[in-house]
Amino acid sequence: MNLNLDLCRQITSQHKYPLLFATISGAHLYGFPSPDSDYDLRGVHLLPLDELLSLDAPHETIESSGIVSGVEIDLVTHDAGKFFRLMLKKNGYVLEQLLSPLIVRTTPAHTLLCELAKGCITRHHAFHYLGFAETQWNLFAKETPPRVKPLLYVYRVLLTGIHLVRTGVLEANLPRLNDEYKLPYINDLIARKTGGKEKETLSDADLAFHESEYRRLRARLEEEHTNSTLPETATVKDELSRLLVNIRLGKLT
Repeated sequence: MNLNLDLCRQITSQHKYPLLFATISGAHLYGFPSPDSDYDLRGVHLLPLDELLSLDAPHETIESSGIVSGVEIDLVTHDAGKFFRLMLKKNGYVLEQLLSPLIVRTTPAHTLLCELAKGCITRHHAFHYLGFAETQWNLFAKETPPRVKPLLYVYRVLLTGIHLVRTGVLEANLPRLNDEYKLPYINDLIARKTGGKEKETLSDADLAFHESEYRRLRARLEEEHTNSTLPETATVKDELSRLLVNIRLGKLT
């Protein structure tokens, strides 16, 4: 994986507000980038107190995209308050962004957030991944011809959900997940995607097989939810609140 981290740092350094962290998500995080995959940068910014206290709506989410040095870059950041609230809402996607090992920018606050993220994981994160998988499957199934990319997202989402609810560990990288779950067709699908053949047509037999696997893994995730010993709700709300106040007051960034 050839990542231009200097370019990512350059882009994030131009952000309007200070960043608590910025990481790379998307296909690079999931372990199956194509040669021309865009960069999905995600992070948390810190709004100044005067904007938070004014009558104008604060910039809780900032999105920008464009092509820089021939690379398509998509940057989305949330204000710390919004992001912390999302962490408490069984939102696996924001935890994946926070815990991504592909770090562009970091701070002491980012390090503390990563520790607190463990207390945000609940058995009910299963519902996030079940819903996400259904959305990805519908995208895959309606295309003619069907592409490899959305199918890989289906398997990535289901295996991430299964692993999270079973072990309490968030792993978003599909090759690493498959080292444990050993689905024999995954490596071939990844090879097609990373080799630039993600638009290769799947046969009717392939479609029937993958639908069967999708339903089997959904059932596995539902079973893991039923049997999970993870907490019902996040256990670190007070700690997140104190951290947010300290960050807002400039005691930690």
